[in-house]
Amino acid sequence: MKHSTRAVLFGSIGLALGGGFATSVVHAQEVTIREPWVRGTVRGQKATGAFMQLTASESSTLVSVESPVAGSVQIHEMKMENDVMQMRPISRLDLPAGKAVELKPGGYHVMLMDLKQPLKKGEAVPIKLRFEAKDKTFKTIEIQAQVRELGAGAKH
Repeated sequence: MKHSTRAVLFGSIGLALGGGFATSVVHAQEVTIREPWVRGTVRGQKATGAFMQLTASESSTLVSVESPVAGSVQIHEMKMENDVMQMRPISRLDLPAGKAVELKPGGYHVMLMDLKQPLKKGEAVPIKLRFEAKDKTFKTIEIQAQVRELGAGAKH
């Protein structure tokens, strides 16, 4: 069953209720961020992934990410090369106008590394995303990503 999300936002963060599920939707001028979440961790684990859907109304680029819960944050991509799954940092992620770009397990995602503490289900992780617009201006969007269980996949 599909759930639609509708929100009227005044500011940068809102909570929309659609089909009985709370869904985060964040708007900042021309970028919409849907369902941001972070995979939970166990004691001693030093890295995890953050995932979300990004849609820019005009072509834009995700150029950096930061979070106070991590010593280092990078944009990563995973893809198959010579029958081996490779993960590597990328410096930028292009967001074509009007096209949703999924940051999900097994694809593009945000890596939170050198974690300062374990991340437990139900907590919120502050994340700042910095975007560059076509006109070379920059915008920063601050979100709160919900921590899901360690074994969580893209759909929850």
